[in-house]
Amino acid sequence: DGFKLPDEVEARIEDLIFRHKIDHLRPTATKVGKATRIDDSQGRYIVFLKNTFPKDLSLDGLTVVVDCANGAAYKTAPAVFEELGAKVIPLNVQPDGKNINAKCGALHPEAMAKAVVKHGAIIGIALDGDADRVIVVDEKGETVDGDAIMAICAKDLLAQKKLAKKTLVATVMSNMGLEVAMAGLGAKVVRTKVGDRYVVEAMRKSGYTFGGEQSGHLIFLDHATTGDGVIAALGLLAVMQRSGRPLSELKTLFDAFPQTQVSVPIRLRRELTELPKVTRAIRAAEQALGKDGRVLVRFSGTELKVRVLVEGSDKKANEAHAQSIVAELKRALG
Repeated sequence: DGFKLPDEVEARIEDLIFRHKIDHLRPTATKVGKATRIDDSQGRYIVFLKNTFPKDLSLDGLTVVVDCANGAAYKTAPAVFEELGAKVIPLNVQPDGKNINAKCGALHPEAMAKAVVKHGAIIGIALDGDADRVIVVDEKGETVDGDAIMAICAKDLLAQKKLAKKTLVATVMSNMGLEVAMAGLGAKVVRTKVGDRYVVEAMRKSGYTFGGEQSGHLIFLDHATTGDGVIAALGLLAVMQRSGRPLSELKTLFDAFPQTQVSVPIRLRRELTELPKVTRAIRAAEQALGKDGRVLVRFSGTELKVRVLVEGSDKKANEAHAQSIVAELKRALG
């Protein structure tokens, strides 16, 4: 159905594989299945994307810079914006199998930001290699991350009565400023574990329609089952066109709290509850920050690292608290 499998289902499948319970289902030479090629898949996808953009709006006469990260959307993304009327300045649309995400795209929007200013574009749209997330820059070349995009789009959806239960779904990594912005609009934020799959699971479980991550994975559940960078960019452009306001003004809705993030390489994993000095450092930071800040310490899901996030109104204090936690983590696990 297009949705990612829940963790518990993946675990059951893994268990069946390792216990050789599905060996009898493996295909043989006489039953290898069938693959069907869809020759017009790109065209179908472009039409689908365009249909997510309001019919009463267009991008006629507007200039947009699109950085495709030499990745999956190198053909489809520029075509979508062009067919909606925009003048497109395409960047990194020559994949060679090795240059995907190489100093470009959502991870490296610097060159795109310069191109936006150079060409007088209204926005720069940076996709990542598989095009499931997006980071943008405004007409001044200033970066706008996933949290700010979510705030802008959520406000617009709320005005259209399309933000289900007046709730935005985000992860624990999203900035506290997002909750402040939503509270000011009479809406709320529900947080999940890190990962777009958990955002979608929470949305489906409780009937929410919009959510995402600070990193730029945005899910418009009325349109797609997972993050799609082009859909997110079109949603933001629709807000800009409806409001008649530049992105540099729209983003003032969201005022981010200073964040300090540190990744700590480790040799082994142990439960934080087994590390009293680390937990004491975390508690000390939380007590010092009070209600105006927060601390998040978690193990990376993909690397042998611990992620430390400290957020609060005082940047220097955040850094000091983070370093005290990092020092204890290095002593315990480094």
